[in-house]
Amino acid sequence: MEKDQIILLEDRGLILITGEDTKNFLQNIITNDIEKVSFSSSIFSALFTPQGKYLFEFFVIKSKNGYLLDCDYKFTKEIVNYLLKYKLRSKIEITDISTDYVIGLISSEKFFDIQKSEGKTDNTIEFRDSPLFLDPRNKNLGARILSSLEKLHLTIKKLDLKIVKPDTYFAKAHSLGIPIKGIENLKDQLFGLEANFEELNAIDFKKGCYIGQENTARMKLKEKLRRRLLPISSTEKLNLGEEIFYNKIKIGKVLIEQPYPFCLVKVIDPNIEEFENKELLANNKKCKILKSV
Repeated sequence: MEKDQIILLEDRGLILITGEDTKNFLQNIITNDIEKVSFSSSIFSALFTPQGKYLFEFFVIKSKNGYLLDCDYKFTKEIVNYLLKYKLRSKIEITDISTDYVIGLISSEKFFDIQKSEGKTDNTIEFRDSPLFLDPRNKNLGARILSSLEKLHLTIKKLDLKIVKPDTYFAKAHSLGIPIKGIENLKDQLFGLEANFEELNAIDFKKGCYIGQENTARMKLKEKLRRRLLPISSTEKLNLGEEIFYNKIKIGKVLIEQPYPFCLVKVIDPNIEEFENKELLANNKKCKILKSV
């Protein structure tokens, strides 16, 4: 994405959580540390099953009266229902505000220019009354601004930005090993560590308990990570569920198909160093692992 461009992420949802128990409620559920979240800092985090498997992912941003969850729109209702299940007697309110906001994406370079012009150094700043934050997974994915559509269009005009399609963002994320499209196929299919959430700064191993923490900590402590979600490329269409072979040895399976495919692949026995730059086969189609993250 160029410096003078902006992408409108129309497939994002936004959840607002407010109330006096909000901080403690989130701290006991999400994988990252809510104490890191402030008006100057935002985080990437997740919800796991009690066994430590992938359920949902989102960004957490401080708002004036609580916290915002920037998530995939397809999962907004599911996340709200999941959180309500654990609400019990907590004094919180959970509201889907997706229809009131839009999320824009600008380049890191543009963010740094705005940061400098505003006289700030934090990775989350307020710009024209809207939170603007550098992607905590990887700064090469740019910065996100949460705003009403009307206000965002005024910002676009003020910054002289041109709206472009999101393809470059999806392709960049794929090259960095960060899945954006097709993440619905990951649900309950792999452990959080296998989904690279440690590398994506989504897990805090010092914060204490959260749902799925015990198994996640055990895998980390005993170094039991044997598979990882990695991007894969091919000149042919890779289909969901196709098995991947190296020298007739099954090493993985496609979990996200075209146009930005990912596979869950062995990293030991055989070690990934043996085949990460080699030609692999998925249903007799040539493919190659793009080791990232």
